[in-house]
Amino acid sequence: MATNEPVPELDPRYGEEGADAVPWAEAERVLATAELSWLSTVRPDGQPHVTPLITAWVDGAPWITTGAEERKARNLAANPRCTLTTGRNDLHGGLDLVVEGTAERVSDDDRLRRVAAAFEDKYGDEWHFDVGDGVFHHGAGEALVFRVAPTTAYAFGKGPYSHTRYSFG
Repeated sequence: MATNEPVPELDPRYGEEGADAVPWAEAERVLATAELSWLSTVRPDGQPHVTPLITAWVDGAPWITTGAEERKARNLAANPRCTLTTGRNDLHGGLDLVVEGTAERVSDDDRLRRVAAAFEDKYGDEWHFDVGDGVFHHGAGEALVFRVAPTTAYAFGKGPYSHTRYSFG
């Protein structure tokens, strides 16, 4: 999984007594296997924009796709800072994750083929992407591909409650 593993830091102010920091390997496993995540970007007028999407976890980071004319693509072109979240909609049990980072568009076809294979391995034939000219091709459309380079991540445990912070160098 990650090649430069961050060190988890438990913040005891937001957890139950005796709770442990969530190891990065567990947080990364949840991020890698989540079927759905939520991407938050910033509109030109400063308003947030949040949308659900699928992700692939490759080389220690989440990868996302978007059509060039979609709101999230236009937002990322103007401001590449974003936040990706995933978790369970339960009060007790499970783990919620937040990854803050910078979206970097990737157009190298060799890298994109690896990422396309990761999407298909995770989601099956429904999410098969052909690669060419620096984009994913899916049906009649094209999608830009972004790697979200993590800067900070958080894990919120809910059994017991805990709050773990991860910093990336």
